[in-house]
Amino acid sequence: MNGEADTGRLTQLEERRLIERAQRGCEASAHRLIVAHQDRLHAFVWRMVRRDHDAEEICQDAFLRAFQALDKFDFSYRFSTWLFTIGYRLCLNTMRRRKDYSGEMDFSVLPNDGRSDSAGDISDEFANSDEAKRLKKVIWDSVENLTPPQRAAVLLFYRESLSCQDIGEILDMPAATVKSHLHRARTRLKGMLEKQLVEDWSAIKFGDVSA
Repeated sequence: MNGEADTGRLTQLEERRLIERAQRGCEASAHRLIVAHQDRLHAFVWRMVRRDHDAEEICQDAFLRAFQALDKFDFSYRFSTWLFTIGYRLCLNTMRRRKDYSGEMDFSVLPNDGRSDSAGDISDEFANSDEAKRLKKVIWDSVENLTPPQRAAVLLFYRESLSCQDIGEILDMPAATVKSHLHRARTRLKGMLEKQLVEDWSAIKFGDVSA
């Protein structure tokens, strides 16, 4: 998005103080909240809708709705969780209007496993190579072809490092369903990438999912 760059993620205490000041009408605190979240929200929204104009409108609308309801904010949640919840619902509304929404909501539960830090981690022997960079780009480009719930779960889990519980709050579904979306997404991504002649799957690791 245009404007100031993200100055870093806020601690929960910093976030609470900014929200309380913004609730009392402090414009500087409201601006700080926007700056701290705008790039992350825009990256998520753009990956969901893949159109610059739509992404800009959704982000503006999400912030507007969040600040209009700021007096009702529940401090048991992080501001980012609340903001991403609003953003995700606006993404779905936009995609439904474009008629490119396809939801798959009833999946079996995926057992708990370990978890790596990011999707598309490339094995050490060529982690910094041009091929590794190409594969990462192919992986993230392929995310566009997932269903909206799968796409959102992947982005929030791997890009935002949120837990399945937190993602479930945003997507309005149980954590077990989030795990199922992630499992299905990795399976679909593997199938899509195999079609693009990725021969050595031992070099690509999709992190396993834990709660």
